[in-house]
Amino acid sequence: MSITATVAVLLIAALHVCILVLEMFLWTTPRARGAFGTTAQFAQESKALAANQGLYNGFLAAGLVWGAVAGDPVGFQAKVFFLACVAVAGLYGAATASRRILFVQTVPALVALALVLAVG
Repeated sequence: MSITATVAVLLIAALHVCILVLEMFLWTTPRARGAFGTTAQFAQESKALAANQGLYNGFLAAGLVWGAVAGDPVGFQAKVFFLACVAVAGLYGAATASRRILFVQTVPALVALALVLAVG
């Protein structure tokens, strides 16, 4: 179960690295605009804001990787903290931007958190 929990944490980290790339580097491309449902004009006007969001997603990914590789108790604490942050961010995003975020971000984070707590 411990390996499953670690893999789940690393998958959530990989998701946030993908989000970082979309928001920081590909925001104005058709791929990112399709993923986020934005127009070319909006993407251009909000490019700096999206890059900032991407940076925060990178911090979440870094914290999750840190938790996955650090020994306990620090590793456990980092995993719980950063998975909770991902889940809360997903709830906020689902409430303010798109319900889809609930299923892309919050649900996977809560599943990973449950796995981490089960082996904790």
